[in-house]
Amino acid sequence: MNKKRKVPERKCVVTNETKPKKELIRIVRNKEGEVFVDPCGKKNGRGAYLTLDIDVIDKAEKSNILNRQLNAEVSSTIYEELKQLAAGSSHAK
Repeated sequence: MNKKRKVPERKCVVTNETKPKKELIRIVRNKEGEVFVDPCGKKNGRGAYLTLDIDVIDKAEKSNILNRQLNAEVSSTIYEELKQLAAGSSHAK
């Protein structure tokens, strides 16, 4: 019997779509209150997932949804990093 492995899925906090974890990017707040991008999705802390798409990232920035999800101040440098990742991923496809 060849059982297919279950693909881990997560929900984007902006679009509320459930997608395979690989299509999303994780933003984490650790115990010290630092917020950072977690490309491998394995760091400890409170995480929120975003679709890796410039429009979604813009929406997240404008609505401050990450601040609410993570209970922390998300700096514009985080959004810049996310946008660069999104731009990089669209070229890779």
